[in-house]
Amino acid sequence: MKIAVVYNRESQAVINLFGTQNREKYGLETIRRIKDGLKKGGHEVETFEGDKNLIQNLENFMPSVISGERPGLVFNLSYGIQGRGRYMHVPGMLEMLGIPYVGSGPETHALALDKVVTKILLLQRGLPTPKFAVLDTPDSPLNEGLHYPLIVKPKDEAVSFGLRIVHNEKELREGVQVIYDTYDAPTLVEEYIQGREVNVGLLGNKPTEALPPVELVFGEGPQIFTYEDKKNESGRTVEKVCPAHLTEEETERVKELAVKTFEVLNCYDSARVDFRIDEQGNPYILEVNSMASLGADGSFVYAAEKVGLDYPALMNRIIDVTCERYFGKNFFDEESHESKTPASRIFQRLTTNRGKLEADLKAWTNISSRTEDAVGLSSVRKRLEEKLGKLAMEPVPAFSNGRSAWTWQTKAGLKDGTLIVVPIDVPGQRTGFPIPFRKEQEWIYGEGVASSRGGLTTILASLQALKDEKVLGKTKTGVFFYSDEGRGMRYSSLMLEKAAAEAKEVIVMQPGFVEGKVVDQRRGAKQYHVIVEGDPERIGKSAKPLDVLSWFLEKTDKLKGLNSRQKKIAVAVQDLKSERYSVLMPHRVTATIAITYIDEAIAEKTEAELHKLFKASKQGMKTYVEKITERPPLLHKKEHQLLPKLQKWSEAYQLPFGTESSLLATAAGNVPVDIPTVCGFAPASKHLFTPNEAMHRSELVQRSVLLALYLQGERT
Repeated sequence: MKIAVVYNRESQAVINLFGTQNREKYGLETIRRIKDGLKKGGHEVETFEGDKNLIQNLENFMPSVISGERPGLVFNLSYGIQGRGRYMHVPGMLEMLGIPYVGSGPETHALALDKVVTKILLLQRGLPTPKFAVLDTPDSPLNEGLHYPLIVKPKDEAVSFGLRIVHNEKELREGVQVIYDTYDAPTLVEEYIQGREVNVGLLGNKPTEALPPVELVFGEGPQIFTYEDKKNESGRTVEKVCPAHLTEEETERVKELAVKTFEVLNCYDSARVDFRIDEQGNPYILEVNSMASLGADGSFVYAAEKVGLDYPALMNRIIDVTCERYFGKNFFDEESHESKTPASRIFQRLTTNRGKLEADLKAWTNISSRTEDAVGLSSVRKRLEEKLGKLAMEPVPAFSNGRSAWTWQTKAGLKDGTLIVVPIDVPGQRTGFPIPFRKEQEWIYGEGVASSRGGLTTILASLQALKDEKVLGKTKTGVFFYSDEGRGMRYSSLMLEKAAAEAKEVIVMQPGFVEGKVVDQRRGAKQYHVIVEGDPERIGKSAKPLDVLSWFLEKTDKLKGLNSRQKKIAVAVQDLKSERYSVLMPHRVTATIAITYIDEAIAEKTEAELHKLFKASKQGMKTYVEKITERPPLLHKKEHQLLPKLQKWSEAYQLPFGTESSLLATAAGNVPVDIPTVCGFAPASKHLFTPNEAMHRSELVQRSVLLALYLQGERT
């Protein structure tokens, strides 16, 4: 699964820096070890700073999951950047985003970080903790009747910041003054428990496992674990002994108290409870570390090693207990997740490799191959042929023209199989640099990312999954790719007709619609080149009929009368250019006019009307009307052999699926009418054929899964 390790170290990326700054940081070596340990567990891991850019980074790294896919998770190491509530910042953001995360929630961190509130809760539940008082200022009276020696520390800081033992009033006031000046916070004063210090690590949720107690042996100096000790700056070595030298009864007692403390504060997944044990063996709870240190020299890691959990095993065990909490105890149970069928194994292969899918999509998108770019098209073709060759597929010369259309097939051949159709050119007369690839939570942007690259990536991912499952060679599958989509398939349509006639069904990888909708009906399209030539006229000259530009505009106004919603036909001028001499009126007008339609008979009548409308009506005027492209419609069939099969697989794996009609003509119209055809099988798009073209992010894996499941299902 995808795991984002979130920490705070160098970044101060916030809108404003103010208030209490965080002093707690994980070392880079510890972050690296955590990342490596999780990777060893088979996870896809990235690291991010817990700053204002976190939301965008997580959106890019872990998009919304599909049904049945294991969601991403955050391994939270974030102590925050600033503020007294800094422990709560990242967990609060993650809860808002709906992202599962390791560790306690923001409310628990708020309680645990405030040592006074923690002690009050412990006392309410009858759990032992040293007597205490709170001094708001250095001059605040101490009225609770505490006995020296005492411990002073900030009420809401961690890792022993400001911690010291005081033996009299003078030392007490000095200690409180330092805390007040340094942290601008009240001071917690509690009775010092003469005796031993023991830490108990906790792991898991209901039941929570208490790790063997770890005793801290301080040697010379103060018998407390200071900040300098933790930073290895005190000049002494604090020895850790595990299991602690306690009686069996004392061991069970501190473990029981640790678990109860964990539950009182509503901790999750892991924590550490620190104790002092007096000379009579009575334990006292000092504090709760809701984010127990995972440093290699920390007592939590040390105790885990004693029960057989090395560092990678501990990191992955923390992930396991977190997933059990969110998704149930069987989430990582190998037997329950064992893929027993080819289909389930294919599903798992594709859903656990979303990162590679998106990396492949980026690589394809970053190769520019506009329709007019012969060099770019050659690069894409060669790369695609290399990929197909590695899949052990073979070219089919009979259905290739070597210039604009190519067909490849599996070892089982294409005959009576499934032909998958995809364009490799990016249509549109574009200028300037290609639009760069970028990702958002739901959409991926880039030049041709939806019109071409989404379909290419989907096909290759599906075929690779079949190859990994060792079934690709047995499937009757062909891939037809072409390079003149931007020219209306003027040169490749004949090859497609021949290849489709060899197959028993065709899937066209043009963008579909959101919610998994494919296209079962598309309008046809015809394009016409219209030229009007005449004598150049002077501006302002009174002449009848009008100059050629005015004449053409008058005719185009009448085109509106050819449109009919009822008859499902539309006529529009797509392009218009004029030529003129100096200050004279234009003497030549060139235009492109398009017709979209469902009924061929109505289209032919409209074409006749078009010729009639643009017939020359002035002496010296010449007109030309020439059809330049023709793309037949894809017509809805009442009995469709392909759609029910796709519906079956989508329901079996809870993939979104449906049908829709489209106004755009595609290669689907060039498939013989007796061949079952589905179009719009590539991921859904928005702003198609524009600089803002985008592809629906989740549908990249959804479509890859559905295509692979369908192809392997057809083998049986």
